Amino acid sequence: MDQLSEFVKSRRKQLGLTQEEFAEKSGVALTVIRKIEQGKDNLSLSKVNHVLMLFGHVLGPIKYKNDATGNR
Repeated sequence: MDQLSEFVKSRRKQLGLTQEEFAEKSGVALTVIRKIEQGKDNLSLSKVNHVLMLFGHVLGPIKYKNDATGNR
């Protein structure tokens, strides 16, 4: 979640938007933006994707490896 929170926060700041302005532009509640930027792990995937779509991104599945052999 740290990568997501840092990505959203830095991109928001690059746009020169406050959290309130960013929430309004992305169509989500201010609390959603705050939870994302704080790295909370109980987020709605659809809400996160609403936010990321402003940057031309969405979250999706990626391969996860637990060890060097790929076994979990």
